[in-house]
Amino acid sequence: CLWFLSTVASGRIKREQETMSLAAARFATSRAVRGRVATGGQRRSAQTIPRLGTEEEMKAEAVAQLRARIARQKEIESKTHKPMSEELDEMWKWVKISIMVAAPVSVLACIKDVLTIEHDHRKPGPEPDYMQIRTKPFPWECENCALFDLGCWKQCRAEKAAEAAGN
Repeated sequence: CLWFLSTVASGRIKREQETMSLAAARFATSRAVRGRVATGGQRRSAQTIPRLGTEEEMKAEAVAQLRARIARQKEIESKTHKPMSEELDEMWKWVKISIMVAAPVSVLACIKDVLTIEHDHRKPGPEPDYMQIRTKPFPWECENCALFDLGCWKQCRAEKAAEAAGN
């Protein structure tokens, strides 16, 4: 970013933009920034391959990279690490907050459920014909009964028992 700002300050990009179209100037600017990022130091990745050289140089460079990574990890850990007592205090603080919030909410939800009366979703009795349209029968013993319609099931079984007794 500093290179880009210094380039803009020096007027290089400004001179190029005066002679180019806007799209070409944007392309040139982005290419210059990308070129600087690609050539300016190593890219960040999970694995860095040592440069070619003798075997000892490559081993030394690999060891140096590992030491640098370990030092960076220790630095990050030292900045973010807290003593165990602080971690436990933080944990118990959130346990207490959770209990103080969850308990009243649960009690209020139970009271609401006990005090409010559920309304029926369907009126008792047979449904109108337009609500019982089926293109094929149900795949169980009583083809016209819904799965949990116990009254219909009793009636259907009684009719089938009467038919079986009559035959």
